[in-house]
Amino acid sequence: MARSGLSLLRRLILAGSALALSACAGFGGTDLKPGESRRADVIASMGTPAMRWQDPDGREQLAYPRGPAGTQTFMAFIAPDGRLERIEKALDIEHFARIQAGKTDMATVLRLLGPVPPQNVTYFKARDELVWSWLFCDSFYLQAYFDVLFDGTTGIVRTTQQRPNFGGWDGAVPACGR
Repeated sequence: MARSGLSLLRRLILAGSALALSACAGFGGTDLKPGESRRADVIASMGTPAMRWQDPDGREQLAYPRGPAGTQTFMAFIAPDGRLERIEKALDIEHFARIQAGKTDMATVLRLLGPVPPQNVTYFKARDELVWSWLFCDSFYLQAYFDVLFDGTTGIVRTTQQRPNFGGWDGAVPACGR
């Protein structure tokens, strides 16, 4: 009996360690230099992007979400000549503020914030409302969710909200690393 308890404890520790490591994993890219690094360098450093957008002028945007346990999505912007222009953190107040109720659509939200983890998508049939949620670090360096609530039929934003992540130990809000 004690042996199965030890096995369960061992599995819980391993699962917790894996979750903690995935939440703290860096994005790579620290060796990249805007104006010098090329698209291939970005992919070699940061991996295959989860999403990409090609603009008519030849610019490209690559999305690198570090969720579901991570609290950031990075956007790499590639110039028409294939050089890195910049890397932005997408899950912050400045990006959230660009989302306007009654105007912004799903495609624009995806391009601003990157893909939403599948487990953070909820549909409420009675309200015909689709909710996407991203885990991020708020202004107090605590984990929170940023929710975008869409009209389920039109795909236009109804509203947005921010709420604490009560998923920490004993329902506490986990702190973010600096």
